Amino acid sequence: MAEHEPSVTVRLPDAWLSAVILCGAALGLGAAFAVGPLADWMIGRFDGAPGPLRLAAALPLVWAVPVLTLCGGVAGAWVADSWRKENPVIEVGAAGVVVRDATGGHHVERALIADAFTDGRDLVLRDSDGREHVRTRVESALAGRLQAAFEQHGYSWRGTADPHEADWTDWVDNDPGLDERAHTLLRTRQRALADHRTGTADEARDELRPLGITVRDRGKAQQYRKV
Repeated sequence: MAEHEPSVTVRLPDAWLSAVILCGAALGLGAAFAVGPLADWMIGRFDGAPGPLRLAAALPLVWAVPVLTLCGGVAGAWVADSWRKENPVIEVGAAGVVVRDATGGHHVERALIADAFTDGRDLVLRDSDGREHVRTRVESALAGRLQAAFEQHGYSWRGTADPHEADWTDWVDNDPGLDERAHTLLRTRQRALADHRTGTADEARDELRPLGITVRDRGKAQQYRKV
């Protein structure tokens, strides 16, 4: 590893986002030719069609093509922007790693990173004692770029599975394996996730760390691991 090698930034490539916008526009273009026959079929079959579909079908083709293509492109841009916001920007350098996501930025010094890997859709940075300093959702298609960035700077990349997979346990409320404080935080986090209050869920995760408990999500269930 070159100690003075520049940092590597991993994010969703602009080309991917542009492709989503173009796909939206292409779907809009296709819809311009399909809305008329679709509306006619629905009227013939069900004696009616939704208002927006009838309105689009009433447009002359010379107007339907640009209008629906534009609408598809706008919808694609919205999807692309949401996708971009859901994925962090990860800067991997010789001195440490910076993760920037919707909650802000987090820097982890190199000395604190013993392992880096993806666990499902999560990027995990863990120290030599098994404590997680970062667990953040990333697009699975970025795993190869993350591996290249970490290995380029000499970090220990452990692949696309948790090396301690066997240590995870499904959380069951009031299970005697955890004390009441841990159960309270896990209850709070579960309710926050159900209500889409990600900030509260992240706060509960942070409060579990000093208790020696790491948590992750599998579907709608929480799993925990004792450090």
